[in-house]
Amino acid sequence: MLKKKLLAMTIAGLLGVSPTGWAAPRDEIASTAADQTGVAVTIYNDNLALVKDARRVKLARDFNQLAWREVSAQMRPETAQLRNVSNPAGFRLQEQNFDFDLLTPQKLLEKYTGREVSVIRTHPATGVESRETATVLSTNNGVVLKYADRIETGVPGRLAFSGVPDTLRDRPTLVISLLNPAAGLQNLELSYLTGGMSWRADYVAELNAADDQLDLNGWVTLTNQSGAAYPDARLQLVAGDLNRVREERPAPRALMAMASKADNAAEMQQESLFEYHLYTLPRPTTLAENQTKQVALMSATRVPVSKEYLLAGSNYYYSGQYGELGQKMKAGVFVEFNNKGDGLGIPLPKGVIRMYKKDSQGNAQFVGEDRVDHTPKNETVRLKLGDAFDVTADRKQTAFQKLAGTSRYNYVFESAYEIVLKNAKSEAVTVTVREPMPGDWAMVSESQTHTKAASGTAEWQVKVPAEGKTTLTYRVRVRY
Repeated sequence: MLKKKLLAMTIAGLLGVSPTGWAAPRDEIASTAADQTGVAVTIYNDNLALVKDARRVKLARDFNQLAWREVSAQMRPETAQLRNVSNPAGFRLQEQNFDFDLLTPQKLLEKYTGREVSVIRTHPATGVESRETATVLSTNNGVVLKYADRIETGVPGRLAFSGVPDTLRDRPTLVISLLNPAAGLQNLELSYLTGGMSWRADYVAELNAADDQLDLNGWVTLTNQSGAAYPDARLQLVAGDLNRVREERPAPRALMAMASKADNAAEMQQESLFEYHLYTLPRPTTLAENQTKQVALMSATRVPVSKEYLLAGSNYYYSGQYGELGQKMKAGVFVEFNNKGDGLGIPLPKGVIRMYKKDSQGNAQFVGEDRVDHTPKNETVRLKLGDAFDVTADRKQTAFQKLAGTSRYNYVFESAYEIVLKNAKSEAVTVTVREPMPGDWAMVSESQTHTKAASGTAEWQVKVPAEGKTTLTYRVRVRY
């Protein structure tokens, strides 16, 4: 690794090129980000973005070789489309090449295999430089140089190159051969799909002291690892599940470090687009290379919320004999709210909702999170925040018998159960006991009346007093 670093430093000393000083081949017209008149980026959920890059470029009449620099390093070149907005008539594309073999000291040395370079040495005592010509024989696991009278390995000094091969670029570049009807400045627009850009929705909610209202703020988190920057871009986001043809792709590039930046922006505007939803940022924003940033999506206050303690059972113990089925089982804690009302009532993109609540000293504490899918307006959002510490249950089977049946298609079982619900809190709670019932079932007896939540589900709403307990018993007959 050290040898490679020394080699890179040695070669870089005489490259004579830099990202700002790199020059295109003489027969090319180079267009850089300085020519941009506007850029628009539409980002989809599945690591996909549509880029529209508008530039004003001076072209010659008839044939042009245009090097469109500073495109995304993860461009899908088969999706690239260049349009002449000023003079579309007679404007024709002949060929395009996506050059992503980037200029580095090692790449430059590899391209000079079989070619001559100048080796420059500095005398350690006098500081006098001497120059000698050598041919690069190999660059595999080191450098092999052939001089007029010998062959050496390694780099004894600095290397000087006569030029940069046309196939090496300092930035990813789309090279386009085209026919242009009129000479002069042209308004061009290049559109293409690219990987390396993604977005997700993140929500922050805060419960009030009574757990019956919450304040909700939504953020869009954008990540740009495409290998290009998009200054002052018109940004749009598409929420929904697009169908895409899956092809074998090269292994993704190594992820780079990302800078985190929060952007205080006006809330995004949304509209329907085909079977999806389109969100538009009302002002331009810059998506820097290797950056994560956030923009505001929505905000709502005093949203009514309901809280539920849920003890969910299983269906395996209705067809066999068991004893204890669980001790100190914790009830799950859920909250629900409707996506309607002030600040809500818009389609919510899928993401993670993180819930906070203030303690007795007024400090907001994290109390749980859950992931939600794309949620249309007026639909219910249900979140599981965790398991209750103070609300527990003991469940056991108190009786079991087979009433009939000689095969697995005509069994009849009857079994009884006892669930002791305990509440260590200083206020009373109501626990939803949900039992999945297999087969054709009928309730024989019960200490509280159940509701049939679904064809195979029985539910009880059990009130448990503060620092007390309540026992639920029931007997059920199931037929397979």
